[in-house]
Amino acid sequence: MSQSNVIRILIADDQPILGRALTMFLECEPDLAVVGYACNGREALELFRKHQPDVALMDLRMPKMEGADAIAAICAKLKNARIIVLTAYDGDEDIYRGLQAGAKGYILKGAEPNEILDAIRIVHKGQKYIPHSIAAKLAERMGSEELSDRELDVLRLIAKGKNNQQISAVLNIAESTVRFHTNNIISKLNVSDRTQALVTALNRGIVRL
Repeated sequence: MSQSNVIRILIADDQPILGRALTMFLECEPDLAVVGYACNGREALELFRKHQPDVALMDLRMPKMEGADAIAAICAKLKNARIIVLTAYDGDEDIYRGLQAGAKGYILKGAEPNEILDAIRIVHKGQKYIPHSIAAKLAERMGSEELSDRELDVLRLIAKGKNNQQISAVLNIAESTVRFHTNNIISKLNVSDRTQALVTALNRGIVRL
């Protein structure tokens, strides 16, 4: 196969063993070639600029710069960049962030090998690859009420184990205001208490421990 027909791929994942395994798998295909491997988001950004790959496979949660931030930075410079999120995270907020940043596809690491190959070839053609299960979660996310920046601040502090008094001190707001934001969070996430709100937020990828 001529070099002009080979799809040049960049892999970005903070797990070197997985990166090597994925490289070996992809290199077995005559129309695919891995041109670079990045172990964090910042390196992914640098290597994308250097190699200008046809397709990039990008994990979402990486050190130094998260995948969604790297995708957004790449797409801000190169509108036609073809990036596929390849991650273990399927929370609706994770999906939303990745696709909003500019990714053209979204695959879970537990996907069948042939699905990864299909996604690469489809995205390379300029099309999007979003499985039905991912599309359903994205639709659910789009239909839900967004948390405000201040509500996210409160929720992140709840995730750190802070009580209302501590949150009040950190954010320099009254405890009554903390309770107001907490009640809004509970309502928007459609749960009954702050513990359920935290569990739901973690499962959806809204906050992290």
